Amino acid sequence: MKTLVIGATGLIGRNLCRLLAAEGHTVSAVSRSVTKPAGLPVVETYQWEPESGPLPQAALDEVDAVVNVAGEPIDARRWNDEQKRRIRDSRVVATENIVEGLRSADRKPAIFVSGSAVGFYGDRGDEELDEHSPAGRGFMSELCQEWEARAARATDLGIRVVQVRTGVVLSTESGALKKMLAPFKLGLGGTLGSGTQWFPWIHIEDIAGIFYHAIQTGSLTGPVNGGAPHPVTNSQFTRQLARTLHRPAFLPVPETAMRVLVGEMADVLFGSLRVLPKAALASGYEFRHPQLAEALTNLLGRSAQV
Repeated sequence: MKTLVIGATGLIGRNLCRLLAAEGHTVSAVSRSVTKPAGLPVVETYQWEPESGPLPQAALDEVDAVVNVAGEPIDARRWNDEQKRRIRDSRVVATENIVEGLRSADRKPAIFVSGSAVGFYGDRGDEELDEHSPAGRGFMSELCQEWEARAARATDLGIRVVQVRTGVVLSTESGALKKMLAPFKLGLGGTLGSGTQWFPWIHIEDIAGIFYHAIQTGSLTGPVNGGAPHPVTNSQFTRQLARTLHRPAFLPVPETAMRVLVGEMADVLFGSLRVLPKAALASGYEFRHPQLAEALTNLLGRSAQV
């Protein structure tokens, strides 16, 4: 099976390419650069500026599955109007252009797996959220709704579409956990605000696994929550990370101070998302790391006590 991965050099993309290759897939990549990504098991790399026009037809030649995990990092810099435009266009406009490329393809792939995010649900307190829960409010929710709607247009082409709503991916390669490690190792870690907000974490192996499962599972369509089956509160996550690192965690970060520091992006940090991966579980996906303590131990290589 030949799979095209758009965003192959990002955290999820790199791990998905490795998984696909290990399972015997032929993997090609789309990148803004003409250079083949170092260390990735891809046979071809196609250059494309996602906001510039339709996905090139050469990239779709003999492709059976297309996966899009590209996008401007949410935390790349402080949000202003221009940065929010970058975040939106790198997802919504790029997905429009992918679908336009698919529309023109002589031989269309069977499956399009598009990224999305748990931010679709907005800040929802203690409410349990599955794939049937309605959208929330705010920039991230509106962005995810637009993003998913653009991807869904591929169904009109006879292509099966899955939108993976990714949670907070835990990895030591990059992302949220890596950024947390330095202050926590110094004993300067702490909860964000009250710590009661729900934290929709997922191990990098499981988010790559869910994308792979979406490709392989013909019965799976529509949104799929990409979070672990046992979400925790920010306070619980903080305590467990501190235990795993054998460090204290007693310096809470006030919400008002964080809002001064990062502005509107604080909505993402302090939002509460009790997300449950019901669609993945119902379709037969088996989590490798369903519990936080084991997941952190696996990533950080130290024994943890619950």
